[in-house]
Amino acid sequence: MEPIIIFDPYNKYVNQRNDEASDVSELERFNRSIDELFSKVHELEQGVNLVEQFYMTAENSQPDNPKSSSIMKDKVKKKYLTNIEKEQQNASQSEAAAEKRMQQLIHQFAGIFYQITQHKWAWPFMEPVDVVRLCLNDYYEVIEKPMDLGTIKNKMEGKDGTGYKNVREIYADVRLVFKNAMKYNDERDDVHVMARTLLEKFEEKWLQLLPKVAEEEKRREKVKVAAQSAIELAQEVSHANMARNLNNELSDVDMQLEKLRNIVVQKCRRTSVEEKKKLGAALTRLSPENLTRALEIVADDNPSFQATAQVVDLDMDTQSESTLWRLRVFVKDALKDMGTNAMGMGGSNNDENKDNIKINNKKSKNTAATATNNNKRRREICDAITKTSAKKARKTSVIS
Repeated sequence: MEPIIIFDPYNKYVNQRNDEASDVSELERFNRSIDELFSKVHELEQGVNLVEQFYMTAENSQPDNPKSSSIMKDKVKKKYLTNIEKEQQNASQSEAAAEKRMQQLIHQFAGIFYQITQHKWAWPFMEPVDVVRLCLNDYYEVIEKPMDLGTIKNKMEGKDGTGYKNVREIYADVRLVFKNAMKYNDERDDVHVMARTLLEKFEEKWLQLLPKVAEEEKRREKVKVAAQSAIELAQEVSHANMARNLNNELSDVDMQLEKLRNIVVQKCRRTSVEEKKKLGAALTRLSPENLTRALEIVADDNPSFQATAQVVDLDMDTQSESTLWRLRVFVKDALKDMGTNAMGMGGSNNDENKDNIKINNKKSKNTAATATNNNKRRREICDAITKTSAKKARKTSVIS
């Protein structure tokens, strides 16, 4: 008994709607995957820029030339360059400790300073010289930098909004007070004698503190050099690790893109014999540089293919769908850049390419598989997926 076939138009309509929804959902998932990969590649690009800038600056002492936003840079640095931040923190801590020790020396110097200011001959030097009252019209012509003990005292106490960071700065200012007085006043003048006497007493007391100051300066320089070396080493190690990690992550992105590309090829129609012939003819119209790149695309899926041989025998029928689609996208863009219509075969022929590459199509029109999809909607979705893949691939410079 023959089976009974029941035609259910409503069920067919429902199935068709379900197929459409499934195709749209799959296309959305594909586009989201491409967008995620594009964002990932953009982040990796910032990392590559940082590594490139580091080595360019180290080798050529070139200034930083940022190629991305500071927000993206900070994000990448936080992810990859944690060791550098740690060493910088260590350097800051060492600097803070050195500042604390220097403040202790300044405190000891304050004792010497107090003894000088308490001397019976210190009073003429406690305040700025009153040039107007004393009618010293040429004072500023002789003295380039006026200084007095009262100004030094206020600066040491931070009353003028500033302060000394190094004990040698205070020492230099105290000497300047007495040197100015000795320079402006005659040797037989009382102010000159008083200044010379106080300066001698000050130098004697300074020599007692000087060994500690010299030791601290030596220690500080040693710590500074060590900290700088540690930071430079951390930078080299971090950027080397960063380069390695970026390479691994880029390889993962390549694999994901390859999977997506294969999905596109599986979902879309197969390349027809006529399209293969047009593709083969288009290859002969490429420039030598673009032809070399096209042959490299073929070699990607065919390790035994000799892309660099003098004469290349390219059998279009043995190429995978993935290779054919990649070639079509690449050739279309290449011919468009050359001012011709890809696959339309406009423009002049490249005789050199024709001599060096032989395109074979073993199957004839009659015997070739003419796998076509009568569903126009599905073919349009497949073409849209391919166009999206090609567009994203060109942006990330990975697929092609």
